[in-house]
Amino acid sequence: MKAAIHERYGSEHVEVREVERPEPAEDGVLVRVRAASINRVDWYGVAGKPVVARPMMGGVRKPNDPSLGSDFAGVVEAAGAAVTEFRTGDEVFGARHGSLAEYVCVPHDAGIGRKPANLTFEQAAAVPLAALTALQGLRDHGELAPGQKVLVNGASGGVGTFAVQIARALGGEVTAVCHARHVEVVRSLGAERVVDYTREDFTRIGERYDLMLDVAGSRSLHACKRVLKPKATVVLVGGPMTPLVGPLAHIGAMKVGSVVGSRKVAFFVAKPNRADMETLRELVEAGKIEPVVERRFELHEVGDALRSMGLGHAQGKLVVAV
Repeated sequence: MKAAIHERYGSEHVEVREVERPEPAEDGVLVRVRAASINRVDWYGVAGKPVVARPMMGGVRKPNDPSLGSDFAGVVEAAGAAVTEFRTGDEVFGARHGSLAEYVCVPHDAGIGRKPANLTFEQAAAVPLAALTALQGLRDHGELAPGQKVLVNGASGGVGTFAVQIARALGGEVTAVCHARHVEVVRSLGAERVVDYTREDFTRIGERYDLMLDVAGSRSLHACKRVLKPKATVVLVGGPMTPLVGPLAHIGAMKVGSVVGSRKVAFFVAKPNRADMETLRELVEAGKIEPVVERRFELHEVGDALRSMGLGHAQGKLVVAV
């Protein structure tokens, strides 16, 4: 099968090669991938940044696992003997490392679910990891309740566009922060107020919020306190990328800053699971969330897709047709 791989750090070393097709375990399914999408974590893995995270990414000098990709949508090709939920021919979507390939194997109870009937494969591939991050950040770590005011900082990217919609679906009143060129798209997703950070400082807009989902990591906790209620929660998704420690410096500073005071700061990494994939399918089919796809690439253009992600400021998701 064809698969995107990288045996050295750097997007210039990404290539598409013929590799051996995987076989599903007894409790797994083999998916013929029809589309995948690009996430920030994919770019970090290819670039080998932050450097301190390389051991966790699979190698200090070079990646031990050369496969790429996190999201997929496709058709079940085969299922292990212990799998009863999926059959050959089922259309599915999910999150699994190695998805930038013609085939990927996924445990049946992991990050896989039935593809929303109202989405194409390319649209469905744009959903999993970004929407899971938004869902788990708002619902589980932010404990968003109906009627609460939510601030989404970094609302125009993959996680941000889903966060605006999911916050609305959970009953929140949403203010979104993004660049001027994305204001109209973000407003169309249901934000009550959109702040263009090139014209206005969102920490001085005169509102107070119960919950802030911080994707951009552009301001300190000290500055953010001006718009946070005394018992507010800040859920960190990312932060500024520095070569050595990446977003860890921002995350650490925010956590340390929360030691004094009543505001809570939480950081997490999304955990793909089948139950949440089904929740996302229901939200999509109910018309409560939809993916924003900025650009489509072919598999042989995956290096270009990763470089585009590395430049930042993507509007929604970048998808790769497989």
